[in-house]
Amino acid sequence: MSTTNEQFLDDFRAMSTFGATAGGGVDRQAGTAADHETRRWFGGWLARHGFEEKVDRAGNQFGTVELVPGAPYVLVGSHLDSQPLAGRYDGAYGVLAAAHAAARVARDAKDGKVQPRYNLAVVNWFNEEGSRFTPSMMGSSVFTGKLELEAALATTDVAGVTVASALESGHRQATADTPVLTDVANYAEIHIEQGRILQEQDVQIGIVDRTWAASKYRVTVNGAQSHTGATRMEDRQDALYGAALIIAAARDLAAEFEPGMLHTSVSEMQVLPNSPVTIARQVLMNLDLRSPDEDVLARARDIMAKWIGDAQDRSRTEIQLNLTHQWGLVAYQPEGVALGTASAQHLGFSHMDIMTVAGHDSTNMKDAVPTVMLFVPSEEGISHNEAEFTRDEDAVRGAELLTEVVRRLVRGELEPAGKSNA
Repeated sequence: MSTTNEQFLDDFRAMSTFGATAGGGVDRQAGTAADHETRRWFGGWLARHGFEEKVDRAGNQFGTVELVPGAPYVLVGSHLDSQPLAGRYDGAYGVLAAAHAAARVARDAKDGKVQPRYNLAVVNWFNEEGSRFTPSMMGSSVFTGKLELEAALATTDVAGVTVASALESGHRQATADTPVLTDVANYAEIHIEQGRILQEQDVQIGIVDRTWAASKYRVTVNGAQSHTGATRMEDRQDALYGAALIIAAARDLAAEFEPGMLHTSVSEMQVLPNSPVTIARQVLMNLDLRSPDEDVLARARDIMAKWIGDAQDRSRTEIQLNLTHQWGLVAYQPEGVALGTASAQHLGFSHMDIMTVAGHDSTNMKDAVPTVMLFVPSEEGISHNEAEFTRDEDAVRGAELLTEVVRRLVRGELEPAGKSNA
């Protein structure tokens, strides 16, 4: 293994010590002390490798290097924040791979081995996971104009802490009130698959060409608070019972369609008053529906609406669904897919086109600029779990491929179709 690849793995191990858990994963939700420690370490890495660190008001952390004065930037990155008790690879692998790829290409450009048309920037997007502050992909949503900055900064966690406060208490304040990076030509991101298609197909690289469609809802179940023992069963308006019916219905909903055509889940439950001797008056939770077919997703929403009506009648509660986040079955630019494919072929890596089920910052960025999205295999498809794992050889291979992609982007092989709205 080359020295550069060994250094990449050494850096990854060092980065993984921040927020490390006993189970071998990490816990560094956005804006927490562990997240800021990781950001501080990454800022030091950027400085040591010739990048200028900048942070925008949304908490996005950039490292820039100028190769062609006045030219737009090729932006590459992912996110360093994690879910609670999560794996080491989700997001963080992509940030470090981006940093190494950009540093290698910048060095080649300065040595005259690459003739650059564009400048280079690396990004750690703030709060991609959305576990502490909703919605997910917050930083890239603000950057692309899909979410107002002030709305993001005013968002609170369950303890009432705002995003603005969480950012003020951590690593490096915003460089200026104005955006720190406004002229982006292209974007590239690499990520672990978080599924097991690549492993099952024995393919080294996934070239992401489309997203699954998704609809996310905030579910509110309103009942009536009463005594768990004394209240007659026929008099109860148990919000927790209503919630349980929705949870079961969401799971059963997937069985209404062909296997693999619908993923459903309910998560993040808050129960009030959450007392052992009191029937719940309210439950708040998230409902997530995803499909590779928009017609399937539409039918699933219709069926779920009927089943929610049934759950209301059975539980004598009121159930409300509020759409919080959605995206359609959207393609990545074909020219970006072609560039990723050509890069993999050039390096002799086996590859396949693949859809992304999960949302990534690239799903925002592809709507602003031509984007290349890449996957490396995940062992057993485990993710958002301490057991999440990608083999070193797969991680190194992905970093090598991303370097080739960045090299081509910096040379101007993917013409921009538009600019970021940052």
